[in-house]
Amino acid sequence: MTNDRRQPRYVMPRGELPHTFIPAKYADPAMPPSPLPIQPLVWQLGTVERVILENHRVKTYTFRLPEWRCFKPGQHVDLRLTAPDGYQAQRSYSIASAPEQEGIIDLTIELIDDGEVSPYFHEVVEPGDEIEIRGPIGGPFTWSVSMGGPLLLVAGGSGVVPLMSMLRHREAVGGEVPALLLYSSRSHDDLIYHRELDRMAGADADLSVWHTLTRVQPAGWTGYRRRIDQAMLREAIGQVGAAPHTYVCGPTAFVEAVADGLVAAGVPPERIRTERFGPSGT
Repeated sequence: MTNDRRQPRYVMPRGELPHTFIPAKYADPAMPPSPLPIQPLVWQLGTVERVILENHRVKTYTFRLPEWRCFKPGQHVDLRLTAPDGYQAQRSYSIASAPEQEGIIDLTIELIDDGEVSPYFHEVVEPGDEIEIRGPIGGPFTWSVSMGGPLLLVAGGSGVVPLMSMLRHREAVGGEVPALLLYSSRSHDDLIYHRELDRMAGADADLSVWHTLTRVQPAGWTGYRRRIDQAMLREAIGQVGAAPHTYVCGPTAFVEAVADGLVAAGVPPERIRTERFGPSGT
């Protein structure tokens, strides 16, 4: 996911930032360092190596970590920004990369107009900047090839991010677990990882990627044109196989509707894992 989950959102006039954050390497050396949390995971400085524009509101940031820890696909990390006056903002972002990509992690961040952290990333952060990172964090919403399949992934908007980590891991280890991604977006312009998902599906007979565009469809569009419903979920289950390991990620209302539809379609509740975030969805 790419917006401010597990933390209250800070409401402010659109386009305005309440604090000016600075890259950690430019912080005042006289300022006392940020206190370390009393827990095994500690903050470290990740260096931005690359920034990729995914679409008009989403960018992927590649961080190199001095103390890289292997993670499970579906986990997230915390990011922390510090203003010159000592004010701090902390947010959680899902890891998009595969754990096989050692030494670095990819975080895909959606611009939230009235947010504090995502506008700073989109407007200020560039390669070479250092950002405080803590993680990996999370357990229930994870999957690896060793767990077997079939695998059904359902994403709404930027909820595709942790699911992409699962698909990249599956590809990296050469897994042949039958998998299907059902991905709901507002429009074709809002798709994230579009070209990579097309490549993955085109090269792997055991992977299907289904898109539904809920608001605007381009000329010649042959995919779904509605919100994900029970009929669509039944089709997906029929394609991937009965009782799949199922992961649903997106806005809260989206996740609840999809989870209810999956149960009604016959997926055992214990096979369904969900992750949700605040208003942003499809």
